[in-house]
Amino acid sequence: MISSFEIVLYSDMSVYRKEYEKYEVLDELDMTMDDAMYVTREMMDYLRGDKETLSVITEVEGKRQDFFNEQDRFHMREVRDIFAGGLRLRTAALVAAAVSLLILYMCRADVKKILPQTYQVAVGIVLIPTAGIGIAAAIDFNSVFVQFHNIFFDNDLWLFDPAEDFMIRMLPEGLFYDMAFRVGSLFAGILVILFLLSLYMRWRENSRKVKEKTGKKKGYDFLIQQRRTFEREKPSFHLFQICLELAEAFQEYEELGRYFLKLAKKSSEILPKLALIKEK
Repeated sequence: MISSFEIVLYSDMSVYRKEYEKYEVLDELDMTMDDAMYVTREMMDYLRGDKETLSVITEVEGKRQDFFNEQDRFHMREVRDIFAGGLRLRTAALVAAAVSLLILYMCRADVKKILPQTYQVAVGIVLIPTAGIGIAAAIDFNSVFVQFHNIFFDNDLWLFDPAEDFMIRMLPEGLFYDMAFRVGSLFAGILVILFLLSLYMRWRENSRKVKEKTGKKKGYDFLIQQRRTFEREKPSFHLFQICLELAEAFQEYEELGRYFLKLAKKSSEILPKLALIKEK
């Protein structure tokens, strides 16, 4: 989710240009598109932590002035802190995931089985509340938007007066709705792709196990057949070699493995006699 926010908000600045045209914010501010985009880039740089101060002198409402006021700076500083906290949380989650994978490999766990199963459980846990929020936002975005601010901010300085504040006129509620929709769509798309990948991994692992089980069944039937053959025939050097190979290849079948190993040892006891017979 955090990565989805980062991609949508920062990766493509042309989206803001389209949004400004859609909601006619240039007319509201009496600004040119170039000036509006300049303000937007500076604001994004500040939110990413590339700028220390949010202050942009530009042409707005017919005169050059600072686009942002003190209330803007206070609120955007809080927004930046929340986003920075989200990035730290993402880093911590990635480190935890890497450590968990390392532990699984060190413990010789079945990662191919555990990883897709764990991801599918995580998707289920995340999907339910995310879908609930998405449906609520589609029905009444304003209520969800207000509730979001009430949760993450302990003041009412996120409430702006459009008559006095340039920033809220540049960023109308419709723009936030469109951005939220893009974030949700991207997040859902990533979840679906990874979910399908996890299903593919489980399918491959299950197919491998079925194939392996089928192969073992055939091997077991072959062992039974060979055991009956050895019981009818006298041991020879050729049978001795086969016994050793079978005992090693099918050692997981403990009973049959011991039988062939015992037969191999018995065969080895008569090898000198067989050699003498061949010499004569």
